Amino acid sequence: MWDYTNKVKEHFLNPKNAGEIENPDAVGDVGSIVCGDALRITLRIDKETNTITDAKFQTFGCASAIASSSALTEIVKGKTVEEALKINNQDIADYLGGLPKEKMHCSVLGREALEAAIANYRGEALPPELTGRLVCQCFAVTEEMIRKVAIENHLTTVEEITDYTKAGGGCGSCIPEIEKILNDIWSVTVPKDEAKKTKKLTNLQKIALIQDVLEKEIRPNLQSDGGDIELIDIDGNRVVVALRAMCASCPMGGVTIKSIEDKLRELVCEDLKVVEG
Repeated sequence: MWDYTNKVKEHFLNPKNAGEIENPDAVGDVGSIVCGDALRITLRIDKETNTITDAKFQTFGCASAIASSSALTEIVKGKTVEEALKINNQDIADYLGGLPKEKMHCSVLGREALEAAIANYRGEALPPELTGRLVCQCFAVTEEMIRKVAIENHLTTVEEITDYTKAGGGCGSCIPEIEKILNDIWSVTVPKDEAKKTKKLTNLQKIALIQDVLEKEIRPNLQSDGGDIELIDIDGNRVVVALRAMCASCPMGGVTIKSIEDKLRELVCEDLKVVEG
């Protein structure tokens, strides 16, 4: 039996914002009843301020899917469209006080629906993770979705991918391809000087390598002195981080940021710029 938090139970037994907004400004449909989970998000958006004033959901799924959808609609209300786009699946899980690892795919489904709704509002095409090449036919999961979820949540095993996307949890025929994708993402090793000059990293590889260096090279050193670091965003060659714990109040914070930048430039890309956000 799953170990649900009280907040998950609350949002499952008494979901907030269930239903559909009449004549909504944005609609996001993801998933499929055939595949097990389906979710529709409808939004009301103030066009003058670009602020989400109301959000409702309709879902077909388990208790975690209902709770995650309910939580998402609470989180987005009052946020601008740009702020809403920064919400990730972990934010939804954190709002609920955590989800069983086998149910993290419900938080991912919510984030997908939000992205689809905002694309609909802007008149843009759906993001590639919703329209790309299918890897898992059983649960309609694309290669782009697997790559995005793996990088954002630092997933390294097929089992983790299944927990977050369901991919590989059906007939299992896609498992070898999931393994290949994970190997492609995480096999990017710290390049030598010569490799940096001859090998051009893809955006996904660069993001994965930045995360890897922060986790393995930088965070342990900061934690040994009572500090910590959080990766906020990666936008091209701009890496936004936040210093945490003892580092947050340290008067040498600027020096720390510069040393982090130097390390990332050394091990990833010479063009990276690290800023505190």
